[in-house]
Amino acid sequence: MEDHALIIVLGLIAIILLFEFSNGLNDSATLVVTSVITGAMEPRKVLLIIACFELIGALFLGTAVAHTLGKGIVSPQDISLAAIFSAIIGAILWNLGNWFFGMPSSSSHALIGGLVGAVVMGSGVHMVHWTMVLEVLGILILTPVLGLIAGHYATKKILALFENFKPTRANYILKRLQILTSITLGLSHGSNDAQKGMGIISLALIILHKISPETIGKIYQPLPGYVFYVPLWVILACSLALALGVSSGGWRIMKTLGTKLYKVRPIHGFSAQACSSIIIYLSSCFGFPVSTTQIVSSSILGAGSAQGLGAVRWGVGRQIFFTWIITIPGAAILSALILVIIRRWI
Repeated sequence: MEDHALIIVLGLIAIILLFEFSNGLNDSATLVVTSVITGAMEPRKVLLIIACFELIGALFLGTAVAHTLGKGIVSPQDISLAAIFSAIIGAILWNLGNWFFGMPSSSSHALIGGLVGAVVMGSGVHMVHWTMVLEVLGILILTPVLGLIAGHYATKKILALFENFKPTRANYILKRLQILTSITLGLSHGSNDAQKGMGIISLALIILHKISPETIGKIYQPLPGYVFYVPLWVILACSLALALGVSSGGWRIMKTLGTKLYKVRPIHGFSAQACSSIIIYLSSCFGFPVSTTQIVSSSILGAGSAQGLGAVRWGVGRQIFFTWIITIPGAAILSALILVIIRRWI
């Protein structure tokens, strides 16, 4: 029995780390697009910088988001390993599908939708902590709006600040500042997105009764009274998987965000990255999983609109918004179908 449990755990951990990799791959273009398009840094250089600080942010900036996903959406005693498998596989397939078509999507939406769909299909609607789900959804909706508003007004303030500068001088300063905001964006992204995998791995280990400090080394113990925590090796593994995904690049999505919305300039890149970093990190501090893709994309839209609403191709923005809207129900349905397949054939 112990051998079977070990095989299940290793297989599930591998799939969750694949999700973290796909998360990084999906978000990498969003993180680096403004620095690359404005010419602040070469693509490989900015990818390396952000990947390194992703790792630092994931390792040292807390695990509040992991606790939310590990025990906030559903209690460990109310979800099966098959449901976790289904949720993660559904989220991975959704991420990779959107990456293939070059549309920025939300890994947070995909994961939460996957969890809800798998739990509802496997255990029933009443097993989901809907109050927490609604709180998370509220933050997921609010943060892009904040990004849009913050990007708009921050860009206006920066325009006023550099009003008397020569364009070449202003662009030079803003490009140098984008190195700093790329670092802060990597830190904030690592503090939020890496924790999604951490929470799910810790949840899976709780189900197998291997996580509580009181039961280390014992495989099967009574589940009530567990203590939720995230082991150091889980933090390190998820951090590395996310950083590796980011370093792999997501050039299809970069084309959409960097050239199809409007011509992104250094002022847009700096203000969008700065606003996104603050919003993402504050969300991490309060334990809310957010969509980096949504926040950065909306901040870029807001920054562009500061120089006139007509400067932004809102049609492309609507396509991105539509992708966000359908992600949670789409991932939920996909994960529910995967659970049906797993139960039927495995």
